[in-house]
Amino acid sequence: MQVPFRVDLSKEIAVVTGGGGVLCGMMSKALAECGAAVAVADLKLDAAQKVADEITASGGRAIAVACNALDRESLEEAEKEIEEKLGAPTILINGAGGNSPKGTTSMEEFSKEDLLNPETGKLSFYDLDPKGIQFVFDLNVIAALLSTQVFTKKMAIAGRGVILNVSSMNAYRPLTKIPAYSAAKAAVSNFTQWLAVHFAKAGIRVNAIAPGFFLTNQNRNLLLNPDGSPTPRSAKIIRNTPMGHYGKPEDLLGALLWLVSNEASSFVTGIVVPIDGGFSAYSGV
Repeated sequence: MQVPFRVDLSKEIAVVTGGGGVLCGMMSKALAECGAAVAVADLKLDAAQKVADEITASGGRAIAVACNALDRESLEEAEKEIEEKLGAPTILINGAGGNSPKGTTSMEEFSKEDLLNPETGKLSFYDLDPKGIQFVFDLNVIAALLSTQVFTKKMAIAGRGVILNVSSMNAYRPLTKIPAYSAAKAAVSNFTQWLAVHFAKAGIRVNAIAPGFFLTNQNRNLLLNPDGSPTPRSAKIIRNTPMGHYGKPEDLLGALLWLVSNEASSFVTGIVVPIDGGFSAYSGV
């Protein structure tokens, strides 16, 4: 694959949670292209293996690791396997995360009529289940917490390492219908800043990227009709993205490589970089 520029990661061992997905898979390949040995960690081993195979077929070094980012025992088993096969991690990409219908409303705005005459299967704010909200928080915040606790101990001992979290432009401007995801990503951004301060003197830098809208397997059916035309929500997104189009996975790579490179960003920690075509900056007017 092509990267926008090269940094020297030949001495680095990277762990990418959620590495079997579209965006984190692309990040895994970019890290390997710059010389890092990459552990592609994912709940779905087959997805992780596909990414790892593509890396090794291109001459890179990678392994696929089955890993549940919400299960400490699973994470510890993964860490043990990674250290045995590649060595102690020096880069952690906390990419595992996502949304769930359990934390989503059916309507963008409150309607008294919907509350007084509820329809079967239609969820208002008042129908949200706290367990669903908790699940989305766990998926994004607790997964990052546990992964950081497990994969960075050797970094802390060595006094050297990089953590990159994946936030979202939802952290800047919450979207309608998805209160749990928006709030969880805001927590990821805040957690990034907290970790950066906590680890500053330990030699570990902590930053985050905040992607805007990218077409992935998770959201394609929500944003595009079967004929490929935009859904009404999709049209609204593009209208409010100053650049006027969705991002491509490759658009994340410049910020990724800058932030993981100790030569390029040695004095950068505690920041969240929006990569969203201007969505988070636009007021709509």
